[in-house]
Amino acid sequence: MTGSLFKGLIFFFLEVVSDGELIHAGPERVEDLHGQYKLVHLTSQWALQLVNDSLPFSRADSFCRGQFSSLITLDCAKEQEEALELLRQSGLRSPVWFRNPSRAASNSVALSRQYLQFSALNFPKESYEGFALVNMSFPALSSVSVCVRVQWDPKWNEVSTIFSYAAPVFTNEFQLRGQVDMQGRILLALIIHGKHLPYKASFSNDGAWHHICVTWHRNSNHWAIYVDGNRSDMGLGTDIHRDIYGDGILILGQDQDSFGGDFTEPFFGNITDLNVWNMSLETRHVHALNSCSSITLEKLFTWNLELISSHTMVKEVQALLFCPAAYQQMELQGCRTLQGWSDQLPTLSLTDCSDRLPFICRSSRERFLRMKEMRESQSSHPTAFMHQLMKLSNKSQPVLGQQPSGLNSLAQASVLLNVSLQALEETQQEGLEPSDMVSLIQLLSLTSDIPSELLAYAENSSHDNIQELSQHFISVANSIISEENTLKWQAIKEVVNGPMDVVKSIDQMVTHLSPCLTAETDHLTIHRPNIKLEVHHQKLEERFKILNFCGPRTEKHTSLDCISVPHQKIQDLHNNGFYKLTLVNTWYGSLQPLFNAEENITMEPTVTDGSQRYLGTILGSSIISTTVLGDNQPVSMAVHFQLLHRVQQSVDTVYNPVCAFWDFNLNPEAGGWWNTKGCEIVSKHYEHTVCYCNHTTNFALLLQVYEAQRSTENEKALQVLTLIGCGVSLCGLLFTFILFVAVGVPKSDRTTVHKNLIIALGLAELLLICSDWASENEAACYLVTVLLHLFFMASFSWMLVEGLLLWSKVVSVNISEDRRMKLYYIIGWGPPVLIVGLTLAISGNKYKSEAHCWLSVKTDTIWAFVGPVIFILAVNTVVLCRVVMVTVSSAHRRAKMLSPSSASKMQTFDLTWAVTRPVLILLPVLGLTWLCGVLVHLSVVVAYVFIILNSFQGLYIFLVYAVYNSEVRNALKRIKEKRKALSFTNCSQPTSFLPSQRAPITSCSHSLPALSSPEISETSGLTSSTSTSLVIKNESFRRESFVSFSLKQASGNQVVQLTGFKPSVDSSPSIFFKSQHSPVASAIYV
Repeated sequence: MTGSLFKGLIFFFLEVVSDGELIHAGPERVEDLHGQYKLVHLTSQWALQLVNDSLPFSRADSFCRGQFSSLITLDCAKEQEEALELLRQSGLRSPVWFRNPSRAASNSVALSRQYLQFSALNFPKESYEGFALVNMSFPALSSVSVCVRVQWDPKWNEVSTIFSYAAPVFTNEFQLRGQVDMQGRILLALIIHGKHLPYKASFSNDGAWHHICVTWHRNSNHWAIYVDGNRSDMGLGTDIHRDIYGDGILILGQDQDSFGGDFTEPFFGNITDLNVWNMSLETRHVHALNSCSSITLEKLFTWNLELISSHTMVKEVQALLFCPAAYQQMELQGCRTLQGWSDQLPTLSLTDCSDRLPFICRSSRERFLRMKEMRESQSSHPTAFMHQLMKLSNKSQPVLGQQPSGLNSLAQASVLLNVSLQALEETQQEGLEPSDMVSLIQLLSLTSDIPSELLAYAENSSHDNIQELSQHFISVANSIISEENTLKWQAIKEVVNGPMDVVKSIDQMVTHLSPCLTAETDHLTIHRPNIKLEVHHQKLEERFKILNFCGPRTEKHTSLDCISVPHQKIQDLHNNGFYKLTLVNTWYGSLQPLFNAEENITMEPTVTDGSQRYLGTILGSSIISTTVLGDNQPVSMAVHFQLLHRVQQSVDTVYNPVCAFWDFNLNPEAGGWWNTKGCEIVSKHYEHTVCYCNHTTNFALLLQVYEAQRSTENEKALQVLTLIGCGVSLCGLLFTFILFVAVGVPKSDRTTVHKNLIIALGLAELLLICSDWASENEAACYLVTVLLHLFFMASFSWMLVEGLLLWSKVVSVNISEDRRMKLYYIIGWGPPVLIVGLTLAISGNKYKSEAHCWLSVKTDTIWAFVGPVIFILAVNTVVLCRVVMVTVSSAHRRAKMLSPSSASKMQTFDLTWAVTRPVLILLPVLGLTWLCGVLVHLSVVVAYVFIILNSFQGLYIFLVYAVYNSEVRNALKRIKEKRKALSFTNCSQPTSFLPSQRAPITSCSHSLPALSSPEISETSGLTSSTSTSLVIKNESFRRESFVSFSLKQASGNQVVQLTGFKPSVDSSPSIFFKSQHSPVASAIYV
């Protein structure tokens, strides 16, 4: 290994461990280059690492986070035993830091609480004169702390005075005031020696009890305001360095415009537990007081209503408060230590957070082993990036050792970033490996975690050096979050929390360096392909501008990702005493694909009316952030932001945007999680959404994905219409089939094809009727889906046969009828069975839709129906075009040879229409119907159209194949004529004779209607009363449907017309004839 820089990046960032396997039962000592050591102890779930380097609590916590772990918590007995075992093995006798268990990441431990009852004073809103006087004499105070519990009246929005202390020589000596802002928060401000400090500290105006402590120390001139145990505001007091005057009056609920009188700005609500100390309390003391725990420090005044005189309107009430248990068991927040060498129970104590102590980092066992595997791989086979880094490190000065305390100066950070950036540029073609990304993420984390004592270097450095460091930092971050590294982020997800770790490092870095970045300029922009950063600085006493920050413009979208702070909020800062404002805005354009797409964001659906089915929530936009610094201190402020929808719109899904932000405290062990608290939608548009949030952080749009569903009313209507429509269609198909069978339509290949098409389509319609009932049973629904697929496929296959039959009749007539029918049966039923079988074998459980008894439209299964249908429609279209061309061409040739008149053109049209009509009508009927059938899931309108078309399907077939079918009509005519003939023979018995014989025939009717068949030529009637009958045997009847011929006597004055037809199978051929001598017709059966 060469070069200390390489060692720094490899061994420090990835923490060198020995090559031997770690033992589960016992710890392993690992030494670094400087003789310091870490002791690693593996349990079944965790990996504990004791870092024997003393750091303040905040630095220790940051170091563990930089190693993708966290400071150990002791929230259960098992963890205490594991930590104690590690400490005993190490022989370490000093205390070690551990983190508050209530802020543990994955363990949501409910705080144990106790009920405490306090005597409180109620200041009613009915009177503006209510006050309470503390009956004691106060000495001059060089330091003071006042703590009180307040329940603010939510309906009061004016400035109120919680307490005021006035001395005989100065009235506004020490005072705590509050006012309600536009966001519904109570803002607090101190008055010290008459100087009104800004309204910064705050708590929610929620009607709940809140604990407030204020402290002041003359020597340091330092003051602080604590809200609910947390330091909410702090700063330096006035330029007057003196004690607070003694012999003053402490009034609760009123401002004293004169000593002990002229009350103004009253308080409305409840006050209790007021305590005063003549010292400045530390943070740990305030934590204990907030948790209802007592402290041993002597009080100047202790809450006691007997020592308080109040106005008649102020009443004593009892208040029941929820307090956390004693801080020795469960404290809300603080710097806690564990003493491990004691033989007794673990000694837990509180220590000043600035003390330097060892600490234990805890990570999951899987994460630790994965990091160990990456370290070993990097050591044995360095990547191209690390190899280049080794080369560059030989040219650079040693800048980084092995100290866990991290970087010793910003100069080290600057050199490391510079060298890393050079290595990135020179290995751009090879790209980063997962282990390289882990190293760089740790480098960014260390650089951003700048200790306060190192900021002195930044203040003494030139503006150009700080700006260069920032640009290198953003460039390295830009390379890490590039979309090209999407798969690599998935590879390191067991080690790194996610891309928001990089975002957090950028936020911390820019926030810490913002005073230096804006020292010589009011505006700074750093723009990289995936990151855009802007820092704005302005003085509020001047006429400030409305600052609107937007991401880069894209060609695909007309709108931009933008964020802004409302003008009124900036004005409020100015009114509350802030002097300067710094806005840090950042846009991240490539983070969306880096999040695991398969990891659903847990969130309650916003659409609950049943019209849409909730599928999940995804990140659907870029991420944009704003940090507001007032006088170089972070200030939470409301913002408006607009973000583009960065998803591909799909016709079968609906996206509902939700305004959200990344909450790093929501799940710290995992790096945070999405939260929606305090955010709401202002307006929604097709391309973007405008949001409002009452705080500043990193914002994004979460898109809830829904599948388009139908309402209950539509479902019922569709079910009824389906039943009616399929019933109508089924009746049409049934009547058509009955006509084919009952009326004696002559057998032919065309009739057989018609019957098979009707059977397939009729069974499909019957199954469609039953599908709603079958959907209640999974097995029945699956079977119905298979049969529906089969019979609808068969319907289209027989429609293909219709086209092929038309082709064989007109274009190619070489195949015999028997051979054709065998081929037709194979085509009509074979492919459907084959397609359904293959689809079942391939798709498995993805065959059926989740909600209906039909093929799944979310997978490729639907193409097992759509694909063949498209093919059949295309083939039939080609067939029709070819048949029309051949028919028209033949008709034109015949028309020119026989009768080249205008009537021949009509004859050509009639012939073409008669030939192509069945397939030409059926093609759009079935095709259009099932075009809507495939798209029925997209819209309820398409569903209604499909049902209507489907109901007309059987009716169309009935009209085309039955009502307007010449074969069926001729069969019906023959039945009608046969009935007429039978009625005639019942009246007159016919006589058979040879042609040479003559005999009169008595008829029951003198006149008989002429035959209506268009194929029978009629002659004008003659008045002769004689009629003859003739018996003719003609074998051609067996082959033809009918024959027509005439007999004429030699004299030429008598013409007999005969028409013969072949009736049904079980009747004999008949001949009708008519003589010109008489209109009487006779029938002779042969």
